Amino acid sequence: MSNNLLKGKRGIISGALDQNSIAWKVAEKAHEQGATFTLTNAPIAMRMGEINKLGEQCNAEIIPADATSMEDLENLFTKSQETLGGKIDFVLHSIGMSPNVRKGKDYGDLNYDWFQKTLDVSALSFHKMMQTAEKLDAMNEWGSILGLSYIAAQRTFPDYSDMAQAKALLESIARSYGYRFGISKKVRVNTISQSPTMTTAGSGVPGFDVFFNYADKMSPLGNADAESCADYCISMFSDLTRMVTMQNLMHDGGFSTSGITDALVEELSK
Repeated sequence: MSNNLLKGKRGIISGALDQNSIAWKVAEKAHEQGATFTLTNAPIAMRMGEINKLGEQCNAEIIPADATSMEDLENLFTKSQETLGGKIDFVLHSIGMSPNVRKGKDYGDLNYDWFQKTLDVSALSFHKMMQTAEKLDAMNEWGSILGLSYIAAQRTFPDYSDMAQAKALLESIARSYGYRFGISKKVRVNTISQSPTMTTAGSGVPGFDVFFNYADKMSPLGNADAESCADYCISMFSDLTRMVTMQNLMHDGGFSTSGITDALVEELSK
């Protein structure tokens, strides 16, 4: 159902890989709500996914960009403004990758070159995006920038490994750049800390199925799925949330503030 919440707004959506991606759902809903936007992902991810289908569906141009490359990001923001006919109103950073997790490295035996890659791709790219947007004066006043995070930034989840540090850094960058962008352009910057979600990236974490079920039982409303996260993102891009900035917003069905639940007690008592 469309309420035209984003009518006339222009955006950049990163990270859509396939129909399971949160970014994919955000793009569908942004299109439904009247926004125009460009889609972007790393060239290697684009070869693995189905982003061309999404581009056709949403009438969105696809601009390949390595989010760790300042040159690529400058091209992304410049071409997006040219394509969309003006400055940008919203940006979604839905980017995360850990070579250590992918290759099964134990947390006590991390490859530090890979660790730096994790931080660069999953967190520093958020800063690079915003620094590029600021230097190019690419954002409209009262714009909205979002990064997707996870509660492992605050709590320890063993198999999440160095991605936990990346998410903590991501949230810190949102606060620091949120202050800077708020003062200069009234642009708001936030992160959304999402439930474990059945995405291609999320399901690659060892033991994901077990933890997904645990989190579902620990959340009074159950796990928030990708579609509901997309709804939340749309509300954060809209003018209804103009005064929300520098926040890490929990979108997890109540998981983050639940000590224990009847559903989990019942499961553990079996």
